[in-house]
Amino acid sequence: MRTVQVVEAKAKFSALLAAAEAGEEIAITRHGRVVARMVPDAPRMAADVFRPFWEASDMDLEAPPDLPPELTPGLD
Repeated sequence: MRTVQVVEAKAKFSALLAAAEAGEEIAITRHGRVVARMVPDAPRMAADVFRPFWEASDMDLEAPPDLPPELTPGLD
């Protein structure tokens, strides 16, 4: 992981974005302390995003039984 100071990050922001897009992680420091990190974006599946909710929930996620079709009045 590359480390850059805030001043350098400001001056080279576009280059740092390109590096993050290419897969590099960059730590941004102020006074020697990491205050932010630029990381490449990773695509996420909806199932991965909601999995903690489903696992922590006691919701009944079972589908209801199929019902027979209903007749629409006037379309016999």
